[in-house]
Amino acid sequence: MGQVIYLNERRSERSRHPVVTHPLFFFDVSCPLSYLTAERIERKLGEVEWIPVDGASLRAYAPSPHTPVDAPHAEAEMLGLRTRADSCARALRLPLVWPDRFPGAARCAQRASAFACEIGAGAAFALAASRLAFCGGFDLEDPETLAEAAAAAGVPLEECLSAAGETWRDEELEANADVLRAHGISELPAIRIGDQWFEGEGGLLAAGALMAAPIKVQRLSAPV
Repeated sequence: MGQVIYLNERRSERSRHPVVTHPLFFFDVSCPLSYLTAERIERKLGEVEWIPVDGASLRAYAPSPHTPVDAPHAEAEMLGLRTRADSCARALRLPLVWPDRFPGAARCAQRASAFACEIGAGAAFALAASRLAFCGGFDLEDPETLAEAAAAAGVPLEECLSAAGETWRDEELEANADVLRAHGISELPAIRIGDQWFEGEGGLLAAGALMAAPIKVQRLSAPV
């Protein structure tokens, strides 16, 4: 009998040692700054690989799901995030509407976005879901919202809703956050180009500047 291959472990290993041949975009579908970058990233950088992350486990005040949250600090962090996102949206002339439950759990939406990425529909699903959340104010944990995002992205509805309930996907999302922390990244969105990393609302501008430099763009060729 041949060796059994566990896809869970393979995906986790791939997230720790990704083969970088084009830009990687690390996002959380429930993150407003990820949404604002997602609207522009492929126009700036061309084709990118979309990699879902558990944003809550990445934040400085909650480094892991098992660490108690410092409530006052968390509230200050969220206020700062909203202020930055509002300012960024105004500068970009993009709509930004805050869902009633923001910030709130978005595990189902994160799992669904991970499934969409697996089948090559990550960009379409993430954009559809984040627009529903941050242009329409809809709750990402509502199955009807996920169903609308799936329909807009061409993601099979039954499989999408099933993935939203697959708790094993949480480990993959958290592993992707671990990858970012290992490279000194503490906030989303994050972009990797070759061996260069960029984070936050200014990351796309810096990444675009790197891509525009002909000599440095050669790093995106097949890895040695």
